[in-house]
Amino acid sequence: MSERDLVSVVIPIFDEAENVGPLVAALIPALGALNRPYEVIFIDDGSTDGTGEVLAAAAGANPQIKVITFKRNFGQTAAMMAGIDHAKGAVIVPMDGDLQNDPADIGPLLAKLDEGYGVVSGWRRDRKDAFLTRVLPSRLANALISWFSGVKLKDYGCTLKAYRREVLEGFRLYGEMHRFVPIYAKWQGARITELPVKHHPRTKGTSKYGLGRIFKVMLDLLVVKFLTQYETKPIYIFGAVGIFFFFISAIAGVGALYLKFFRATSFIETPLPLLFTLGFITGVMCLLMGLLAEVLVRIYFEAQNKTPYTVKDRTNVDDRAIGFAPPSSDIRRVS
Repeated sequence: MSERDLVSVVIPIFDEAENVGPLVAALIPALGALNRPYEVIFIDDGSTDGTGEVLAAAAGANPQIKVITFKRNFGQTAAMMAGIDHAKGAVIVPMDGDLQNDPADIGPLLAKLDEGYGVVSGWRRDRKDAFLTRVLPSRLANALISWFSGVKLKDYGCTLKAYRREVLEGFRLYGEMHRFVPIYAKWQGARITELPVKHHPRTKGTSKYGLGRIFKVMLDLLVVKFLTQYETKPIYIFGAVGIFFFFISAIAGVGALYLKFFRATSFIETPLPLLFTLGFITGVMCLLMGLLAEVLVRIYFEAQNKTPYTVKDRTNVDDRAIGFAPPSSDIRRVS
């Protein structure tokens, strides 16, 4: 087996000391049955219940188990990003560390991935969680995310997925964005599919998720939408908002003038002049922010030698020709 066959299983974990042992006991045989090289990367997200000691013992007994320990709790997305950064496999499989994901489902996910997909997302069709506090909010969030992004998945919240490494390149995770990686991959041209996976009830430990997380997810979805569709053309989004405020300002201005000359209503007797002024100023500010964002985008790409595109393959192309190098005649000293 070559390194191209290596599977990296990434498991963020926080205060799951009781679950680590049973998880390793189920995971290692399941990975061994794949007949592929593998590594298991646990990210201890600042646990305080002895999870670190249990992980250290597991890593000492099996060199294929690797442990990254955070100084404090940074959240699941940061832990996921750390695991991806340290993973060496051509295929990356994130999963939860609470025993609710089944390691036996990794094989079917990889088999589906080998059919040519870039992402295979797990779907907890028979979810074993409380309906009102977990299942119902999740279904509503999944419907909203699918509608907003145009990427139709039934279960964005399922951590168990399989990714080809290339679909994760150039994408950094913040906030609660780990669940939105399929959206980013789809917008980059990757083929995505969904596969039903088993879901077990939690028997040990306590859930770290709450209803408050839904609002964070919605805000992060707006960020993902902006970064993936307007990263190189921010003037479009700022300009659209600015034009909207100019439109409101124009309506308010016309209304104020109509009341003044046809209804004998003084400007001080109606809020329309104030709305006209605020709308106009806000519109100008949006346009100026869009222009500033355009300048920052150019600085971002050119200063770091980045390109506003991704290349799938090259044929008879010299890699040395790739990159941006401004002619020396364009460089001027400013005194």
